Amino acid sequence: MSKPLMAKATAVWLVDNTTITFKQIADFVGLHELEVQGIADGDVATGVKGFDPIANNQLTQEEIDAAEADPLHKLKLKFNAAAVGEEKRRGPRYTPLSKRQDRPAAILWLVKFHPELADSQISKLVGTTKPTIQSIRERTHWNISNIQPVDPVALGLCKQGELDAAVQKAVEKKAREGGVMSDDERRKLVSTEQSLDMDPEPKIPTAIEGLETFSLGGDPRDEGSSEDDTSGKDFSDADSFFNLPDDDEDDEDDDSDDPRN
Repeated sequence: MSKPLMAKATAVWLVDNTTITFKQIADFVGLHELEVQGIADGDVATGVKGFDPIANNQLTQEEIDAAEADPLHKLKLKFNAAAVGEEKRRGPRYTPLSKRQDRPAAILWLVKFHPELADSQISKLVGTTKPTIQSIRERTHWNISNIQPVDPVALGLCKQGELDAAVQKAVEKKAREGGVMSDDERRKLVSTEQSLDMDPEPKIPTAIEGLETFSLGGDPRDEGSSEDDTSGKDFSDADSFFNLPDDDEDDEDDDSDDPRN
């Protein structure tokens, strides 16, 4: 429900000029019942001048009379056609002067790590203009060589919930458009909470990629059928172990190679 302008000053006027209960006034202006009671006791809103809701087109006298006659009656704000849509003003948000120099770094961070965000979304998040965003996207900004990407949440330019909401909207748009996303793109297109809850995916190091089925051992089907099976040989002496030739054979080879024979 919409609240009246200058809620505390309106509560002061209603306490001073009507017999409406504290509960009714609190519900109408959006304050706590004890705070309204403090206004009546003079402990709260000391020195605040009452704001007449009737003269300022927020309440009618008939509505006040109905509330005074029935303690359960809830005051209703008078409809003002001129105020419709005022709470949904469009355009970039206001950025304090002390943080305006941080906007290029935040824009570069969003462009780099969330390229799926539209310029209008970035404009609302950090309070900038589309030409500035475009110049950073195209790296034509006058100070682009000195800009380092920094998270806008860390800079205080937006809240984490607002960034997550913008990313979630990009997720839904990506899903409607279709297309296959890589793991990196999928992680970029989710909120912080969802990304932290994801299970880490095992990745094979690049150095051994393609060697997943490589084994240092031989084929287990060939076990027991190798030609070099030595299970039945006796290696009790060094000559048989190293398979060295006999001395007699060496002598015969030497005689056959002698040119005098």
